[in-house]
Order: sequence, then structure tokens, then C-alpha cells
Amino acid sequence: MSRAARTQEEIRRFLAIGAVQVAELDLNGAEATLRPGPGSPPVTHGEVFVLVRRAGVPVGTFLGRVPEGADPRTVLAGPAREVLAGDAGPAGPVTSPPSASVVSPPSASVVVATRERAGQLARALDSLLAQDHPRFDIVVVDNAPVTDATKELVHRKYGERVRYVREPVPGLAVAHNTGLAEAGGEVIAFTDDDVIADPRWLTELTAPFTADPRLGCTTGLILPARLRTPAQVLLESHGGFAKGFTPTTYDPANPPRDEPLFPFTAGRFGSGANMAFRTDVLRAVGGFDPATGAGTPARGGDDLYGFVRVLAHGHRLHYTPRALVWHHHRETWADLETQAHGYGAGLTAYLTAILVNRPALLPAFLARLPRGLAHARALTAVRETEGDGAAPGGAPGDHGSRTHPWPRRLSRLQRRGMLYGPVGYLRARRAVRDAARRGRR
Repeated sequence: MSRAARTQEEIRRFLAIGAVQVAELDLNGAEATLRPGPGSPPVTHGEVFVLVRRAGVPVGTFLGRVPEGADPRTVLAGPAREVLAGDAGPAGPVTSPPSASVVSPPSASVVVATRERAGQLARALDSLLAQDHPRFDIVVVDNAPVTDATKELVHRKYGERVRYVREPVPGLAVAHNTGLAEAGGEVIAFTDDDVIADPRWLTELTAPFTADPRLGCTTGLILPARLRTPAQVLLESHGGFAKGFTPTTYDPANPPRDEPLFPFTAGRFGSGANMAFRTDVLRAVGGFDPATGAGTPARGGDDLYGFVRVLAHGHRLHYTPRALVWHHHRETWADLETQAHGYGAGLTAYLTAILVNRPALLPAFLARLPRGLAHARALTAVRETEGDGAAPGGAPGDHGSRTHPWPRRLSRLQRRGMLYGPVGYLRARRAVRDAARRGRR
């Protein structure tokens, strides 16, 4: 079969993927409370992606099916209790700071970078203003806007509750650095305009900084807000953005034995839609590289760059599944193509940025290069359904079996992105330099 024919077959199989409902089921003793996911209708019959909570705390997910005419809560409570009994989650170097319920969180600034997505931004801001954190402010950075829609939304609907800042230079890292300059909190948290934050998100994300003075960064859990389109279901079927339900602390003074590429596999630590830094630490390492991130030729990698820079300066990084945001995944095949290429480019762009800005890391990088190449091949391998020789993992909420193969075209695009990433970074770096020269004239 020709490559074009294979791609057409992949798209046909892709379009046949059905929607999955999203819900959360909270178990508190004998009680079970079922709620639809944020923005979702009440649960009916069919497949359901379920977040399981124990007295409000996220502990795991599973993919369930509700027969027609059955009571969803009764059907889903059984497998939810099995998840609770197992407390599922990947093993790792675990060091769990005390819960935010017993630790006073530090003051915080929340930065949301956005560009021409006022409708999504309003949804995100509503969830941020509902946070239970005692001391925080919100900064919206309008990145290279072409209209006044975002400015008008913030001023009209949110007034003094949200600060509006315009950043004319395009690029997510530039926008985040602008937010960093505006931040007044002890901790600066970043999220995206396409998320809905759990009410305890900010408290849980920032409380670990109080418990651990060596902590420089935290990341949190990202789950799908909706699984309505084939693209959303496929992405979540292969892991999405979730990093599991085991709290994990990464310490450069005690590298994890099961992470031979540490700290260069920064994608394992978390994602930019759910991250926070001790503000003075992020400023001390120089913030984010402005030649990385969406909106630049580098296409991405700004968050990964920040993680590695903080670790390279001797600070710890902590992942906590208690800090939850619901993410609106991209919706179309074209979106997935763009995303696959962008992720590949961002990965190698951030590695290039790290080595350009911190050449002292080059020997450590070269020592890990052979394993890194093997990791890259595995990362972009065609991932078939279980039973076709694939490793376990993949169904939304149940990473023990794959229900949808990962298209070869998306793997090829990710590999192409990896090859392009260093070139994209150098182009972005030159563009930043040229913009700085024009600004001095």
C-alpha cells in the first residue's frame, strides 16, 4: 500500500472514533457522587472517561461503559472503588509534601498568556477567580493581538480583579516573561486560556513551596475537559497530558535511578498548562528563553526549558496530581498534525536552547545522547492497538490497553519536527536579536 493510501486509511479509521463522555466520581466513605466533567452534559449510557476522587482528592481514572437504561452512578461506582483500592499511578522517586489542607500556601500570581481567544479565556478566568487560595492575583498577557477583543473582555467583565498587559512581541515565552515582570506573588503560576482550573488547583500547586525551601518548580495534573471529537479521544488514548497520580519530587542532588536521561526528558515533569515557580528562582535563572514557545519559529519547548534550567541550578521540581486543570484538547485532524510537528520541534528546540545558554551541560548531554536517540525513536514509533504488538497503554482513563492506533503520519510529522527544532530555534533566536536591535533605534 502506498503512503498516500495508508494515510487515507488512517484518516478513515480516525473518523470512525466515537465520542466519550467525561465525568468525575467522588467516593467519600459509602457515598458516591457522580458529576459531569466541566462543561459536559449529565452522564447517560455509553463510554465514560471517569476521574475518581477520594473525598475530593484525584486518585485515578478509568474508562467505563454504562448500558442503556442503567443508572450511571451505580454502574461506575464499582470500577471506581477498584481504582481507589489500587490507588493506581506510575512508580517513581516519591517525596510527598504535606497536603495543602495542613500547609498555608504562599502568595501567588497567576499568569495566562492569550491571543485572540476571548471566549475560551473567559471560561478560564471564571475558574481562576473561583479558586480557594487566600492570596493571589491574575495577570492576562495579550500576546501580539490584532484586535482589542481580549482587552475589552478583561476590562468589561473582570475590572480590577484581573490585570491586563499587552505584549506586542509574539511568542509564548516572551508573554510569560512579561507576566513574570508583573508578578508580585512569592510563587508565579502559569496556565493556558483553554483550561478550566479545579477550585483547589492553585492552593495545591503552591502549598509544596511552603513545605520545601529547596523547591523551585511544581507541576500538576492535566485531564481532558471534553472527548467529543476523534482528535480529542485519540490524543487522550495515547496519554494526553497526564503524568499519573503519584506525587513525585525530582532532585538534581539525587537523580532518579530509573531516569537515565534526567534532566533532559523534561516532558516527564509536566506541561506549561499547569506549572508554578518560586518567583525569585525563575527570575534568577533568567526566565524563559524568548526564542522558544508557540508563536515563534521554534514552535514550543518554553516550559521544558524552564524545568531544566531550574533543575540545573540545583532546585527541586515536584509533580502533584492534587493540582488539577481540565484541558480542552484540539479538535481536528489538522490540529493533530500541527500539534505533532510542533511537539517534535519544541523538544529539540528546547534542548538546543539549553545547550546554547548553558554550555556547561554539554558533557552531560553528550553522555546521554545514545540513550536519548533510542528514546526519541521510541517516542515517535507507530503505536498500534494492544494485540498488534504494542506496549501497554492508551485507552482514555485505562492505560492498560490501546483502543485506537497512533497514525503513522503523526509519527512522521513528529520526527520531522525533531529535525526542524534546532533550525527553528536558531531562526527564532535571530528574530529576537533583530527585534532587540530595532527597539534600540
